[in-house]
Amino acid sequence: MGRVDEHGHHHRVSAASDARFLRVALALIVTFMACEVVAGVLADSLALLADAGHMLTDAGALAASLVATRLVQRPATDRHSYGLFRAEILAAAANGVTLLLVAGLVALEAVRRLFAPPSVEGGVLTVVALVGLLVNVAAMAALARANRDSLNVEGAFQHLLTDLYASLGAVAAGVVVLTTGFERADPIASLLVAGLVLRSAWLLLRPAVSILIEATPDEVEVASIRAHILAEPGVVDLHDLHLWSLTSGLPVLSAHVVVTDDCMAEGQAPALLDRLQACLAGHFDVEHSTFQIELVGHADHEHGVH
Repeated sequence: MGRVDEHGHHHRVSAASDARFLRVALALIVTFMACEVVAGVLADSLALLADAGHMLTDAGALAASLVATRLVQRPATDRHSYGLFRAEILAAAANGVTLLLVAGLVALEAVRRLFAPPSVEGGVLTVVALVGLLVNVAAMAALARANRDSLNVEGAFQHLLTDLYASLGAVAAGVVVLTTGFERADPIASLLVAGLVLRSAWLLLRPAVSILIEATPDEVEVASIRAHILAEPGVVDLHDLHLWSLTSGLPVLSAHVVVTDDCMAEGQAPALLDRLQACLAGHFDVEHSTFQIELVGHADHEHGVH
């Protein structure tokens, strides 16, 4: 759901109810993680310990997401004029980094165990992994009801999704060990899970980093926006056009619009401003825009024009 600020702009922040779904998922993950650590040690199963390790990062990710959900709902202040919307992007980036670390650690240990496979209790591995699978499904079902347009929530969801992969891999490894005695199935399954975790990390980090470096949103074409602005009556030029995302789903634009002398002299600038902002909101879903209306030659007096 959105929050409308004092200027009438709609800010798409996570609904307050998102925190409830995150807490449910966190409680499920923490409870099962403790059980899985014990079972992994008893069964000497890397797949179970890898899954538990990933669940630890899940718990951290969910906790960070909970904090970020609180922060983004705080009002803007003189010190934080945009509020704390970037908190959700920082949380998403942190989630992506932890996914990379987990994938690397699991892959290294899996390679080591391929050359020296320990004895694995296939029965324990299979039963615990099946329970973990059910827990992951329940946690994902809770989080799926939250606002997944938010990178913060999506980051937590990706953690749970990759943990689901880990549980599936552990189940498969357990079945193979039970039916064939092939104990290398455990590290092989872990390597496959590590690959899936790497993919999830990339899918999460790419948009988060893009927002943090203030890249142009993929879904908005600058050339098309430029053409629409220049097509407005009275507009003769455009410069210092900047388009970035404040947070996921909230593009922001600023630009200097050069107009004719008649536009200024006849008092048409306010109407032009209304048309420009309506155009951006209607055609490009850019609801937060700032324009500087200026006459030809004004840029000669500006510093840092680009």
